[in-house]
Amino acid sequence: MSKTYSITLSDAEDKALGFIALSQQDWIDNAAHERCRIAIEQIVAAEIQRKLDAGEPITGSKDDIVMAANIKSMAQSNAEMQAEMLAQEQAAKQSVEQPSVPSA
Repeated sequence: MSKTYSITLSDAEDKALGFIALSQQDWIDNAAHERCRIAIEQIVAAEIQRKLDAGEPITGSKDDIVMAANIKSMAQSNAEMQAEMLAQEQAAKQSVEQPSVPSA
């Protein structure tokens, strides 16, 4: 299954991209594919190391390894980090609101 994404550029952005690229669409496609290639390499390397450490067999193509990897999306990681920061802020606020009582 493939995904299709679209991008909207203002006239100024399109003109500027045309200044540095022979084809705006080719440049955008290449940028996205290259970033994906780098992320695939990172995921595969981490997954191979995890499997080696666990004594598990390493099978399949890079795509198979990526699809089977138990990884979080950046959106998931960001949501968890924001929830953790909110919990820390609330805990700090409660400790300020409830001063400790000196013991006798």
